[in-house]
Amino acid sequence: MCGIVGYVGSKNCAPILVEGLRRLEYRGYDSAGLAVQTGRGVEIIRAVGKLSNLDAALAKSPLAGLAGIGHTRWATHGRPNEANAHPHVAGKVAVVHNGIIENHVELRRDLMSRGVKFQSDTDTEIVAHLIDEAMRNGEKRLENAVRAALEHVRGAYAIAVVSGDSPDEIVVAKFESPLVLGMGDGESYAASDIPAILTHTRDIVLLQDGEMAVLTKGGMSITTIADGKPVTRAPKRIDWSPTQAEKGGYKHFMLKEIYEQPRAIEDTLRGRIDLANGDVIAAEMGITEELAKKVGRVYFVACGTSSHAAMAGRYWIEQIARIPSTLEIGSEVRYRDPVFLPNDLVVAVSQSGETSDTLAAVKAAKAAGAHILAVANVLDSAIPRAADGALYTHAGPEIGVASTKCFTTQLAALLMLAVFLGRRRGTLPEEQGKRILEALWRVPAQMREVLAAGEGLKQIAKKHLRARDMLFLGRGTHFPIALEGALKLKEISYIHAEGYAAGEMKHGPIALIDEDMPVVVVCPRDNHYEKTLSNMQEVKAREGQLIAICTAGDLDVRRICSHDGAPLSARGGHGASNEPDVFEIPEAAPEVLPLLTVLPLQLLAYYMADLKGTDVDQPRNLAKTVTVE
Repeated sequence: MCGIVGYVGSKNCAPILVEGLRRLEYRGYDSAGLAVQTGRGVEIIRAVGKLSNLDAALAKSPLAGLAGIGHTRWATHGRPNEANAHPHVAGKVAVVHNGIIENHVELRRDLMSRGVKFQSDTDTEIVAHLIDEAMRNGEKRLENAVRAALEHVRGAYAIAVVSGDSPDEIVVAKFESPLVLGMGDGESYAASDIPAILTHTRDIVLLQDGEMAVLTKGGMSITTIADGKPVTRAPKRIDWSPTQAEKGGYKHFMLKEIYEQPRAIEDTLRGRIDLANGDVIAAEMGITEELAKKVGRVYFVACGTSSHAAMAGRYWIEQIARIPSTLEIGSEVRYRDPVFLPNDLVVAVSQSGETSDTLAAVKAAKAAGAHILAVANVLDSAIPRAADGALYTHAGPEIGVASTKCFTTQLAALLMLAVFLGRRRGTLPEEQGKRILEALWRVPAQMREVLAAGEGLKQIAKKHLRARDMLFLGRGTHFPIALEGALKLKEISYIHAEGYAAGEMKHGPIALIDEDMPVVVVCPRDNHYEKTLSNMQEVKAREGQLIAICTAGDLDVRRICSHDGAPLSARGGHGASNEPDVFEIPEAAPEVLPLLTVLPLQLLAYYMADLKGTDVDQPRNLAKTVTVE
C-alpha cells in the first residue's frame, strides 16, 4: 500500500508522477517517493509525510527523465521514515510495491546469508534485491529478471520496476493487489487506481492476477508471470470525467460525496427496478431461479463500513427472503476455518473490490463450492473477478477516506438483493415488492430533502465539540446505522465513539452515561419506536445529553430531548440554545429508513471534524483501500 504511478513517454515524468500520486492521496499514506531514469541512471528522491514534502525535496534536487515510477506508502513493515519509504533500490534496480510479501522473513535471511546488506525494514526491498541478483547472475532483460525474482515470492503484490540497464521501459506485475495500465499517444502509464492517470488517458487495460507487462513509449506487452505466455487484452474506454474527482466547490471531498448520494442511489437503481411487477432485474448477479430457491443460507463477508451495510443486508434477507443469514468480518473468516456449504450464497461486500481479507474469504468459500456474489463499486476489481456474479454499485469515484456514498449505494444494492430473492422464493408477494421498491425509488428525493436541512447539524456539532466520548444507539436495521455513525465520528474527528444495539445499553454502556456524555439515538417511527423511546428516557434520567434522529413532526422525541421547562416547538430549528438536539427525516417505509437516518450521522461527524480542524479527507493512520492484513 498505497499508491503506485508509472510513466514512460516523451515528457519529463516527475511532474506527471507527482500529479498521479496526488490523485491517489485518498488511499492514505505516510511517505512518498520517485525513481526516475535520468541520463545518470536511476535516481530516487523520497520524503516522509505529505506530498508537499516531496515537492519541496524535488525543488531542491530536481529529477528529469522520460520514464519513472512513484509511490505513496502506508506503513506495514517498518516505521514511517525515509529509509522505509519507496522506491527501494538494489544495484541499478528500483522497485515500488503495494501488498505484503508473506515469506519476507525467509527471503531476507537467505539474501543476508549471501552477503546482501539491507537499508530498510520493509518487505519490498527484498524484491529489489532478488531482481538485482538475477541481473548480476547474467539475466540481461529486466522482464526476465523480474519474473525470476517473483518465482521466490509468496504473497500479494503490485510492483513497478525500473533499471539503469533498461532505459525507457518499466516492468510491472500483479497478484492480488490492484494495478491498471493506461495507453496514450507515444506514452504508457501504470497506476494502482484509475483516477491517477485519467487526466492523461481514458484507454485503460486492467492487469489480471499472475500477469506482468513491459511498458515503453511505443506501447505495452503483457505476459503471464509463470511461463511468459503472451496475453492479448483490448483496452477499456473509461467514461468518468476528471471533474468527478474534484471537489466541485465543496470544502472537502467528503462533504461533496455526502451530497452526491441522491445521484449515486439513482445510478445504482437505474435499470434494475421493475415497479410494475414489484421485482428486481439483475441478471449480472448470476443467480438463477433454481439457485435462488436452493439457497440454504446467505453468508455475508465484509470489513469496516461495508460490514455495517452487510449487517443491514442480513436483516433484510431474513425479513424479506426468509433465508437464514450470518455476517462475518473478513479478517476473522480467513483464519477461523469456517464451514461453507454448497447451498450457501456468499455475499462479499467491498467498496474497492480489492479488500484483502474479504478476497481471501471469497476464495475459501469458492473452494468449498459456495456461490459467490460480489457487491462492489469498482468494475472488474479482484473480488468481482473471483465471484460467480457481481452487483455493482454506481457511486462513482469516492475520494474521501471515510466512506459515505459507497455505503448508501451498498445499502440500496443489498435491499434489491433481498427483494430479488424474496420474489423468486415466494416469500415476498408482488404487492409487497411494489411497496418496497416504490419506497426505494423515492429515496433519492427524500435524501435531497434531508441534505437540504443538513446545516442544522452544524449547530448541534458546535454544542458538543468538547466531547471526548459519544454513544450511538439504534435498534433493528438502525443498529448498523448506529455503528456506522460511531465509526464515521471516530475516523475523522478522533473522538472516541461506540455504537450499540439500544437494547444492550443496560448491559454495560449505561454505566458511562452522565452529564458529559452525548448519546445519539436513531429513533424513527418503526416497529422498534416505543422501545427506543424507553431507552431515551433512561439516558435522560442519568442526565445524558440526547441527540435524536427522528421522523418529522415527532413531538414525543422532542419532549424527551428538551431541557426541563424549555418551550417545545413542532419545527426543528437549532438556533436557540434551549432547542433540543433533534434532527428530523421524512416519513418513509421501514425498509428504506436506514438510507435516510445515516445521512445526519455522516453530516454530524463531518461538522465535528471540520470544526475541530482535523484532516477530514485523509484522516491519520487510515487507508482507503486495504489490500494488506
